[in-house]
Amino acid sequence: MIYEPREDSFLLGKFIKDYAKGKVLDMGCGSGYLALIALEKTKDVLAADINPEAVNLCKKKGITAIVSDLFSNIKGKFDLIIFNPPYLPEDPDEDSESKLVTTDNGVIERFLKEVKKYLSVNGKCLMVYSSLSVNVPGLAKKNGLKFKILKEEPLFFENLYVILIE
Repeated sequence: MIYEPREDSFLLGKFIKDYAKGKVLDMGCGSGYLALIALEKTKDVLAADINPEAVNLCKKKGITAIVSDLFSNIKGKFDLIIFNPPYLPEDPDEDSESKLVTTDNGVIERFLKEVKKYLSVNGKCLMVYSSLSVNVPGLAKKNGLKFKILKEEPLFFENLYVILIE
């Protein structure tokens, strides 16, 4: 299953053109929607996803893409890292394939522990999460990350947040 753009992708996408420059990493790229927006501003974009199907779809769209479980196959530093993670709490009725693209299962915490190592000197990270997510601001602070909320968007059962991590 490939994550297709939804409200969270569209919200995060509104900020990419303001920050995309130099080397950009689209972590958990899914359909490649966010990577394509970044490619409008810089040609040095790498998309990464744990799902080989998503990587193949991105390659068909002309995006440089690799299979990676978060940073496991990532080398180098980036001026911008984009992350639209699976952020929902576990739903016992959801099938395992769908859970891979929707359910957090520690992905956000792992990402926030490692992201700093992959940011260039003035690098930034744009990330979206939900009011249903784990405590993202608390985890960012715990890992020594400075962040600010760029946008909060209320939906019918949750709020979405776009944050800038520096």
